[in-house]
Amino acid sequence: MTTLRSQPSAESDDSQRFGQRPERVRETDHYQQEYIEQFADRWDRLIDWDAREEAEGNFFVRLLHEHGARSVLDVATGTGFHSVRLLREGFDVVSVDGSPNMLARAFKNARERDLLMRTVHADWRFLNRDIHGEYDAVICLGNSFTHLFRERDRRKALAEYYAVLKHNGILILDHRNYDRLLEGTSTSGKSNVYCGKDVEVGPEHVDDGLARFRYAFSDGSTYHLNMFPLRHGYVRRLMREVGFQRITSYGDYQRGHDDPDFYVHVAEKEYLFDTDITAI
Repeated sequence: MTTLRSQPSAESDDSQRFGQRPERVRETDHYQQEYIEQFADRWDRLIDWDAREEAEGNFFVRLLHEHGARSVLDVATGTGFHSVRLLREGFDVVSVDGSPNMLARAFKNARERDLLMRTVHADWRFLNRDIHGEYDAVICLGNSFTHLFRERDRRKALAEYYAVLKHNGILILDHRNYDRLLEGTSTSGKSNVYCGKDVEVGPEHVDDGLARFRYAFSDGSTYHLNMFPLRHGYVRRLMREVGFQRITSYGDYQRGHDDPDFYVHVAEKEYLFDTDITAI
């Protein structure tokens, strides 16, 4: 277990409703309280759209083209970075998020770029209640899947993603390299996903059931996110148990990177006859 001392925030100490023992807050639904309007308004300073686009290059666009994807369901829209990028590239995109504050910011970001974003406020566990039709691809990026604290929630969300995909669709899902954090070999919070230069990011508390990160902005405001530390092998196993077949994993957008900041998994729905999927 790792616990680091934090500095007081310029915002109200309980603006995100963590209470007196924030490390005990391990609830899937609590992310609704964490993405308050002030934090959502600052989120793009953490990402730095230009720097992130440079870091990613054409990685996701290329993956989608390689799999013949045209329609994309972005289930972790955030402030809209990937939805906007894919709209610009000509994909048919529907943008989903569980945080109304983040979704409002995403819609505004799209309008500022002369794009019309189709947004849906939805809970992943009940995605098919709000999303109808089938898609070539589902993307869940930005370390978003770690907001699910219960395994039954993770399984249900993956099953919902699976259900909205066409028979040969793909799921693209990423997460931090929590293996490294849990093993105590890294305390860094910056990566090629969070590229902002005026934000200090780092873990305050890490154990097998919680990774609590601190986001300190140059204007003196500080926010936190409580997340579940997903291990690389665990995510791949869950995907297979839900029904996904071939799973290809990348580290920092490369194959064979053993110690990346972020993992990206590409899980294929198309059924593989007479194939031992545990071997691929």
